[in-house]
Amino acid sequence: HGAGDFYKGQLAKQIAADLARCGSPVVATDLSAHCAQRRKPLSVAVKGAELFNFPPPTQGLSSLMILAIYERLGIKQAEGFDYLHGMIEATKQAFIIRDRIIGDPGLMTENPDDYLKPEALDGLANNIDRSRALPWPHVAQKGDTIWLGVIDSSGLAVSFIQSIFFEFGSGCVLEDTGFVWQNRGASFALEGNGPRVIGAGHKPFHTLNPAMALFEDGRRMVYGTMGGEGQPQTQAAVFSRYAMYGQGLQAAVTAPRWLLGKTWGADSVTLKLESRFDPALLERLKSAGHDIELLPDFTSTMGHAGAIIRNVAGTFEGATDPRSDGAAYGF
Repeated sequence: HGAGDFYKGQLAKQIAADLARCGSPVVATDLSAHCAQRRKPLSVAVKGAELFNFPPPTQGLSSLMILAIYERLGIKQAEGFDYLHGMIEATKQAFIIRDRIIGDPGLMTENPDDYLKPEALDGLANNIDRSRALPWPHVAQKGDTIWLGVIDSSGLAVSFIQSIFFEFGSGCVLEDTGFVWQNRGASFALEGNGPRVIGAGHKPFHTLNPAMALFEDGRRMVYGTMGGEGQPQTQAAVFSRYAMYGQGLQAAVTAPRWLLGKTWGADSVTLKLESRFDPALLERLKSAGHDIELLPDFTSTMGHAGAIIRNVAGTFEGATDPRSDGAAYGF
């Protein structure tokens, strides 16, 4: 019956009946009122490339801000203290803005594009103490997600992400249809009147933000990861290592990573790092005030990243994460 049957046909009636049995407030009229919207992506320029990501209600703004703020720090080499500290502190600046302004676009009172202007990014970069960590935490988000990317021979590129938010979504399995109902409504605020307040027709904040970059030399890059709170951080690690510091694409994905914030089944909001980092670097981060927690090498906690590059000559590079069961294929 086509996609419309999910919203207005017999299948929609079955879904609505199943949801009623689960105790959900979502009813048939909510399904029939649904419509997809095309939105202009957010973008920001860094040296040699323009970066693109999703607009609100996603956290795409923070992914762009991290790289643009970090670039302003002028750090010359990857992997040392300046690199990690700079990335982590740029993440904090971006997340503070994200958590304050992002929600349903119709309820937001600030324009996310304003935070991608050079003067705003300059100011946020100037907030960073080059030797001390900003006290943390702020509220963290969980997730359960996959990312995939495709580029064809003509250069058409797709960066795609999908999630039901938690391993089994909301935990509501619809009896008649077999669907597992997603859980993005968990991001709504039950009180107040901000951009994340629950209401009919409101769109919840969510973490999904597939990324794309167009380089001045003609290369095209799609990249992304699962990982909720970690998505912007992993994107920043992969892009910076590849595009700013000249690492190979697979090396940039494989290299040790960090995660500021919560992870599955834990309440800690520490700075989590894979144990492959240099012990001397870890000690310096501790001395700077970072609350460090070491995790096993190649842990899934650090996301399942992937990336594809289409070079100017029409050749391709692909990279997949050894932390995952993903793969990179050309055919």
